Amino acid sequence: MQASNVINLHLHELYPSAKQAYQTTTEVDAGMTNISSEPYWWAAAPPQDFEMDSWPTRADVVIIGGGYTGFGAAIPLARAGLDVVILERDQIGSGASTRNGGITSGNLRVSLDKLTKKFGKEKATAFYREGKTAREDLFDFIKAEKIECDLQNCGRLVGALRPDSFESMKRAAEKLNVFLNIKTKVFERADLPDYIDTSRYCGGILRDDIGGIHPAKLLNGMCKIALAESVKISTQTKVLSVSKTNQTSTTSDFRVETSRGLISAGHVISATNAYTDKGQPWLRRRLVPVISEMIATKELGENMVRSLMPGLNMYSEALELGHYYRPSPDGKRILLGGRRMSPDPTKARDRLISGLTSIFPQLSGVSISNHWFGFVAFPFDQLPKLAVHDGVIYPAGFCGSGTVWARWLGQKAAHMVLDDLQDSVFQGVPFRTMPFYSGDPWFLPLAMNFYAIQDKFKTTTK
Repeated sequence: MQASNVINLHLHELYPSAKQAYQTTTEVDAGMTNISSEPYWWAAAPPQDFEMDSWPTRADVVIIGGGYTGFGAAIPLARAGLDVVILERDQIGSGASTRNGGITSGNLRVSLDKLTKKFGKEKATAFYREGKTAREDLFDFIKAEKIECDLQNCGRLVGALRPDSFESMKRAAEKLNVFLNIKTKVFERADLPDYIDTSRYCGGILRDDIGGIHPAKLLNGMCKIALAESVKISTQTKVLSVSKTNQTSTTSDFRVETSRGLISAGHVISATNAYTDKGQPWLRRRLVPVISEMIATKELGENMVRSLMPGLNMYSEALELGHYYRPSPDGKRILLGGRRMSPDPTKARDRLISGLTSIFPQLSGVSISNHWFGFVAFPFDQLPKLAVHDGVIYPAGFCGSGTVWARWLGQKAAHMVLDDLQDSVFQGVPFRTMPFYSGDPWFLPLAMNFYAIQDKFKTTTK
């Protein structure tokens, strides 16, 4: 069995209510030799397995999960001289860190106005300020570590489909400028052709502090740095349970039971986010996993891509379930993603293709090379979290913007272990669940339909 199919089978085990949709994806795509179910990004940086020379009986820090979050924590911990072990259920590069669009947004789903009403102006601004700092820190990290991951400081253009949405976007952009000095450019419909060749939008907002990366190359680079700093990695290793040992113990605080054996640890960081299984019930009950999926066109050629996207920016839409899209790093393809709305993978893929051609009618009949899916995770209040429960540190709940938040909050978790007082405003924000929720999002179709209805009002011309 191919590695990608093994990974997909593991993903099916996570959420029983979605099992049929994922199994169908594997079966159908396996029979379509012209469309790969693997992420486009894997061609340049495929998932990898790692084994340790011998199973350790203890470590200073055990990190569960080998994505941006896990390596974001592991690197500063190892550089501080701690013995760090990463335990990965599948392969390094099998999860969301290599399945996303590679857009460095660091978005917050909750508006500045709503956060102000809930937390007050000062703390609300601090949430957004940390997002700005996290984006800048990611760019600085990539440059300082010389990671070859196709970093592009190209800006992101958000398209508005209705004049009232456009006006709301303008007001929000002005507040970001006033409070955080985030510069934006406002484009009316007549100005958009300099950046995108479409009639779908009535206007758009360009932010030049957002860019793009090759997500799998970034993770690969982070993995290499961690290995060079003597981080130990064990893949195909399922964590079965984590328990606190005797508080008076002088050797360790945690007992981590895995499919390969026991390991004791001074600290445990959970970096599984939307891929959290039943071995971590506390976290699983507090996250709602959502399927996000993408398509990549076959090569269109640089001239065609540039004619459709003259700005060669990152792009998204001012909708609850809008699409995000971008040129491939080599400028020869277009990649587009969105939330899954149908359990039928053929219909799901057709929805993405329809989204692509609604933006670019010129691509009617376009051939698709890849169609893949992954999970993103939402807390019930839709704010990222840096939580502690029974001593375990949980950076989680990135709401589909983990390209920035995952590494950043993983790094913040490391600072908590090191006790170096680099606080995060997300630390200590209540991380609640709801009654009778066990982690399998049976209610998700209802929520997605509600958002779809909202979007219909945002796409109807006034």
